[in-house]
Amino acid sequence: MTLSLSKQLLIDIDQMPITQQDIARAGEHVLDWLACASLGKLSDAGRAYQGLLALDEGGKCTAIGGQRTTMQNAAQHNGALGNVLEMDDIHRSSILHPGPVIIPAALAVAEQMDCTLKSFLTAIIKGYELTICMGEAVGRSHYRYFHNTATCGALGAALASSSILKLSQQQALWAIGNAGSTTGGLWQMRNEKVLTKQWHNAQACRSGVMAAFMAKQNLSGPEYIFEGPQGIFNALSDDASLERFLAKQEKWRIYDCSFKPWPACRHAHGAMDVLLEILKEGAMDINDIERIDVGVYQDAQVFCDRLTPETSLQAKFSIQHALAAILLWGEPQLEHYTQTAFEDKQCSELRGRINIRVDQNIESVYPQHFGAKCTVDLKNGQQIVRSQQDTLGDPEKPLSQTQRHKKAHMLLSHTGMSDDNITKLCAFDWSKSAPISSFTALLRPLESH
Repeated sequence: MTLSLSKQLLIDIDQMPITQQDIARAGEHVLDWLACASLGKLSDAGRAYQGLLALDEGGKCTAIGGQRTTMQNAAQHNGALGNVLEMDDIHRSSILHPGPVIIPAALAVAEQMDCTLKSFLTAIIKGYELTICMGEAVGRSHYRYFHNTATCGALGAALASSSILKLSQQQALWAIGNAGSTTGGLWQMRNEKVLTKQWHNAQACRSGVMAAFMAKQNLSGPEYIFEGPQGIFNALSDDASLERFLAKQEKWRIYDCSFKPWPACRHAHGAMDVLLEILKEGAMDINDIERIDVGVYQDAQVFCDRLTPETSLQAKFSIQHALAAILLWGEPQLEHYTQTAFEDKQCSELRGRINIRVDQNIESVYPQHFGAKCTVDLKNGQQIVRSQQDTLGDPEKPLSQTQRHKKAHMLLSHTGMSDDNITKLCAFDWSKSAPISSFTALLRPLESH
């Protein structure tokens, strides 16, 4: 029988070396996720997921905020929080966010097993690899209806968990197969004012963890879950590419991920970055603006062409609001996406002058690049046109360590965490030989109010 895609990928992953630089990179993603999830806990979704922690009276694992809980509840609770702010890491060509599913899954299992920092971070690297490979291979047709972070993240969470649990290759295949058998996440929730996106991520995280745990008990699962006649690629895609799934790279795919500097959907960031660059060239009186034409790729229009947001979440998925907020208040901040901000009369009027359209040149290089083009027409007849292929935080335009730590400090300080504890987290040595508890000990005093 032909070697399955799952088995071939596991073989390829096992043959790739993991260096100290790779470990350090994974640590950067953990800090970024932690900062996002910690503030996400204080949201409406975070308050809803607090209810999970009332279902048990403790365990070996740490929920964001410090409460002890069981492995499965830690995975589900923490897995819900990382994407709330829309500031979590993203991989462009797979159109997904690996961190909010892979990291809390690995963390829950790492605490349950009392493993080392190295085992924890190694698992994250492997989980990212599978998630991204699947996202790249499943095709654009899948993304039309399905939330890639959830559908692909569940399988990556299974592999990350399998790594920490030290499963055999056969058991890891079962874990991936069973996580894949129940994976999903429909975009219908984007058409309604609901919190389902967090449920997608929570379920994907827990599914991966439990699929690996049950595989350790020898619960078997389908090996050909990707390419089988009723597998993921045939059932959930019209344009899946088996070749892309097994495409070789010299370095781990975690390096291809972007760190998001601003609290909005990544599909809005290209236009935001272009407008900020225009404003750097010289001050602009908003009263002089006749209109702004924004050229984007199709998915950016589908997800972020929103003239009148009615919730904070919708504001984060509105290019019009993102640009209006920049024009009014400068560099994007969390408070620019509150109800007070999106209901501001001047902001609403500005949004009405911003038009979103698909630019075929930008569409032609998506999803490898999340570009944008802004054309600002002034009332005096002057026209300012600027475009760019990549945006701040992408591998081509990376955030510096100082910028990443500034982001973490900004988010964590909003949770009430002390400056001393934030400094310790930003300076944490991921390369040291130490148990996972050396990291999780810093999480327990996260919420002091």
